[in-house]
Amino acid sequence: ADKYKDSTPDGAKNADNTAKNAEPLINLDVNNPDFKAGVMALANLLQIQRHDDYLVMLKAIRILVQERLTQDAIAKASQSKEGLPVALEKHILGFDTGDAVINEAAQILRLLHIEELRELQTKINEAIVAVQAIIADPKTDHRLGKVGR
Repeated sequence: ADKYKDSTPDGAKNADNTAKNAEPLINLDVNNPDFKAGVMALANLLQIQRHDDYLVMLKAIRILVQERLTQDAIAKASQSKEGLPVALEKHILGFDTGDAVINEAAQILRLLHIEELRELQTKINEAIVAVQAIIADPKTDHRLGKVGR
């Protein structure tokens, strides 16, 4: 009994660890000059805009690292996309900004947006096909006049 008197259940230990891991910045001293210098150095290195609140800058750094510097993001960015050259003159922009350079940039952005929409539509179609493979039942029984099982 003495051996197990001071022990705590595993669930309580996990709850304490998750509470600590939920907000790792809670015990951080934001007024420490070393902290401020470190955050500024990171922000300058990652080219993040300065902010008066160093915690906001630190959260921006965290977001940037999660989105762009993970192994999956680096692998995806390193893949070279090869495609056919596109003649921008053949594509109608639909509006005129009055500046040829801005019109060309808008055409490029529109073509990139269309490519992203096509990729999204392909993923949506794949999801629909996967769901239909699970729930669709083409079996029919003409004697019963029912469709399905």
